[in-house]
Amino acid sequence: MRYTVTAALPYANGPVHIGHLAGVYIPADIYSRYLRLKKEDVIYVCGSDEHGVPITIKAQKEGVTPQDIVDRYHKVIKDSFNEFGINFDIYSRTSSEIHKKTSSEFFKTLYDADKFIEKTSEQFYDSKENQYLADRYITGTCPKCGADNAYGDQCEACGSTLNATDLINPKSAVTGNEPELKSTKHWYLPLDIYEPFLKKWILEEHKEWKPNVYGQCKSWIDSGLQARAVSRDLDWGVPVPVEGAEGKVLYVWFDAPIGYISATKELTPDWEKYWKDKDTKLVHFIGKDNIVFHCIIFPAMLKAEGSYILPENVPANEFLNLEGDKISTSRNWAVWLHEYLRDFEGQQDVLRYVLTANAPESKDNDFTWKDFQDRNNNELVAILGNFVNRAVVLTNKYYGGQIPEPEPQSFEAFDKEIMDQFPKLKESIEHNIETYHFREALKDAMQMARLGNKYLAETEPWKLIKTNPDRVKNIMYIAMQITAGLSQVFEPFLPFSAAKIRKLINFEIVDWDLIGKCKILEIGHQINKAELLFTKIEDEQVKAQIDKLQATKEANQLDNFRANPVKESIQFDDFTKVDIRVGTILEAEKVAKTKKLLKLTVDTGLDVRTIVSGIAEFFKPKDIVGKQVSVLVNLEPRKLKGIESQGMILMAEDADGSLKFIKPDLSVTNGSEIR
Repeated sequence: MRYTVTAALPYANGPVHIGHLAGVYIPADIYSRYLRLKKEDVIYVCGSDEHGVPITIKAQKEGVTPQDIVDRYHKVIKDSFNEFGINFDIYSRTSSEIHKKTSSEFFKTLYDADKFIEKTSEQFYDSKENQYLADRYITGTCPKCGADNAYGDQCEACGSTLNATDLINPKSAVTGNEPELKSTKHWYLPLDIYEPFLKKWILEEHKEWKPNVYGQCKSWIDSGLQARAVSRDLDWGVPVPVEGAEGKVLYVWFDAPIGYISATKELTPDWEKYWKDKDTKLVHFIGKDNIVFHCIIFPAMLKAEGSYILPENVPANEFLNLEGDKISTSRNWAVWLHEYLRDFEGQQDVLRYVLTANAPESKDNDFTWKDFQDRNNNELVAILGNFVNRAVVLTNKYYGGQIPEPEPQSFEAFDKEIMDQFPKLKESIEHNIETYHFREALKDAMQMARLGNKYLAETEPWKLIKTNPDRVKNIMYIAMQITAGLSQVFEPFLPFSAAKIRKLINFEIVDWDLIGKCKILEIGHQINKAELLFTKIEDEQVKAQIDKLQATKEANQLDNFRANPVKESIQFDDFTKVDIRVGTILEAEKVAKTKKLLKLTVDTGLDVRTIVSGIAEFFKPKDIVGKQVSVLVNLEPRKLKGIESQGMILMAEDADGSLKFIKPDLSVTNGSEIR
């Protein structure tokens, strides 16, 4: 079997974040690395999607060209992937000449075969900018969930796919003006013609697809497919290669998936065998927001062209959240890969491990820095790292770093019991990877390390060395064979750590068939001195990341702050009834059995009175004693939790929701009126 593995093309309008990694690139990398270890013929292709409307919007905001934007982020993304160990066979880009030629030829083939419908329709137009508005240039209220700032093609709040004309109160993202509808000609792919084919191909022949993929496809098909435009009125993208199409480019979701094909062409002159040979298995790794494009639109395009194979599987993951909140590029609420690589130098595998162990394979999951620290310290350090270190240290200590010759008479049933589990775990790992259950596959791999720890903990060679040295030879022989097996099994998951283990044991071979075998390292083989595989993540490192996110949250709150509308007008005589004085807090204590209330004793200059205030979540009692505050002194007294409150402390609610005292600049006499 031959394999073509693709990973969704990231938009070149920003860096890659952990949501992208967990949803697409790490699963695809594990799968392709595994296939290579199995000596399969596999290519793993990807590249930057450089024709999306978000790119042109970003260019407009920065006052640069779209080419400037894509050049900048293509490099950032490609360099980050390389450093992180995402092992593409090629990482291309859709602004390349080979892609423009490939996508143009694909369109022309369908055009010449009358596969498109040409029709004129009304689309939104910004008269101030004299331009038609592509889907992402229009925002409004989602008609399905009511969320604001939905795009003309999709609501990011509920995930619904939309048409721009569906939006309530649409606005131009360029000027903020209300757009008008204006006639324009475009080419459409009539998906309804391919509905019977898609229904049979997906709903009958691919029931093994992940439930989220199958379910979304079924929903689309059952709702009835409509013709989909394959061109847009834009000046950035692949020009539509027919007469009368001036000022029009291929719709990004027509040209982007063709990027897989053009990247393969760039990689090898034998590209057709990876896209047109029936013995090739095509697998698309994507996030759930791309399901319709890879399972409905692209297969319909391939079917219309006629000479290409169709995807065998499209294992889409759900979304990864960050500290309980949805990852958002626009809000900078993300852990960016290039920043992680800078802050945690040399610890690529820690993030690979955590994102695989917590991958959103069947539901949305949450990444937290505390979980990141715990998994590193309690699993990578304490299990995998601990076993490898002990095995290498003890072999160096007892045998000068040479694999000892075992004594057949000293083997025990427990030795066989331990070793017999490894072939079973290997079989489970293979099944889980081949069915796209990478979390379970990683658990199986870690179970091998747990078995190694269990073996050393129960045999205690450090105790037996003085009383039964022959038995210790057998124990350390088996421990080192387990270590060698770990250097192979972790290659798809933790490639940097697997390579480090192989360096420690002085063994360069990488071969999946070695896993579970009892004789990987020869007797007398010389290993190297021990080095730690992993180091603990300290509290200070985690706090720095949490503080960074908190700063981002506060910045977003300030950026998004909108003052409440002015309240209903009052008469001057109403205002003169309000008596506000400067007072000083003399005492403060929490009100029992409440979270928000403080009991304050305040010198108002008129008297000393008790005021109950709902500020306990923002101030500690000891910190506010002695502070001058503004007090509404002629408010009708009322009882709160049995305490009579004789006034109100005036506060301001900041953009982040915190409360601040309204107080004079300088100390003034208690009782002074505020006018």
